[in-house]
Amino acid sequence: MLTHALIGDEGRTIELGWQDGRRTRFHAIWLRDNALDDKTRSAGNGQRLVTILDIPAGTRIGAASVKAGALEISFEPEGKTVSFPAQWLRANAYDRDETRQPGWTGDVIQRWTTATMQNSVPRASYPAAFHGRGVLREWLSAVRTYGFAVMDGLPAESGALCKVSDLFGYIRETNYGRWFEVRAEVNPNNLAYTNLGLQAHTDNPYRDPVPTLQILSCIENTVEGGESSVVDGFAVAAALQAENPEGFRLLSSHAARFEYAGSSGVRLQSKRPMIELGPDGELICIRFNNRSLAPTVDVPFADMDRYYAAYRRFAELIEDPSFEVTFKLEPGQAFIVDNTRVMHARKAFSGTGKRWLQGCYADKDGLLSTLAAIEHGFKEAAE
Repeated sequence: MLTHALIGDEGRTIELGWQDGRRTRFHAIWLRDNALDDKTRSAGNGQRLVTILDIPAGTRIGAASVKAGALEISFEPEGKTVSFPAQWLRANAYDRDETRQPGWTGDVIQRWTTATMQNSVPRASYPAAFHGRGVLREWLSAVRTYGFAVMDGLPAESGALCKVSDLFGYIRETNYGRWFEVRAEVNPNNLAYTNLGLQAHTDNPYRDPVPTLQILSCIENTVEGGESSVVDGFAVAAALQAENPEGFRLLSSHAARFEYAGSSGVRLQSKRPMIELGPDGELICIRFNNRSLAPTVDVPFADMDRYYAAYRRFAELIEDPSFEVTFKLEPGQAFIVDNTRVMHARKAFSGTGKRWLQGCYADKDGLLSTLAAIEHGFKEAAE
């Protein structure tokens, strides 16, 4: 609950007091730009109806009061009065003293290791998720929180993986097609199409932007071996940072280069760090793929030895069994990974029997949008 509002800096700022003793400050120009009235924002979709140039540069607060749990403000020189709900102000407060260490992640993200996840892999039945919004909500939420999840009960047939992406969004088509086959081939154009084991990796780091989700669906699997495994890149990055802060800094502050030229008419290249941080230090993406790493040319000569030492240690941690969660896909099962966070791998398998998987890419914005819409619907129903 709001207790008081004090105008300061000749109307350029305001300080709000809360019942729990907290105090938060806002700037007049910020409040005016984020006004919630129907002349500033569309009632239908919440988008702004004004630009920053429509707001007077000298905007200030002429008067302010707390009424019925909301803040009412009059802006000058427009003479415009707007009300802000207390809950909205609290949720959007930016007056914070906390200092975040580079590599931080939001509260919704939970990092994991073998010990915490091997016996609690998130999963759902496709028919239950298709027919039940509650089940779908929990499954999508698991992908957001842990970066991967398994789905059972799919048809063991070609193209069934599209049913998974249809639950929340759209397939992202690439040069590999709408989906691609993952099984042994003669003279393959990608190592994924052999029976060799694959090191834990993120897919397609040579794209900018990378596909943010990958789905792998099993149609047939009668081979010895060939287990799938996943590694939480955020947990590995945190471990590297804890033991070698300088190595973490090098991998996050210098760009690596990735490339792919395995198909006729295709030459893909990108320049991004292996550990990517946002401007405020948030850990936002892991790119790790030894097969498509191009020569690193963006690290100063004086730092290259230490950069490679950090790269080696990062790779060693990724290979550490304590970070690996392993499972074997059976026909009719699929798993999804957040390709900006979770690395996936495959154990080698025998030449006898058959292992036929199909993979496709999708984008996380669709998944998060669908999840947010479901959560909003549940909230409205509860109210």
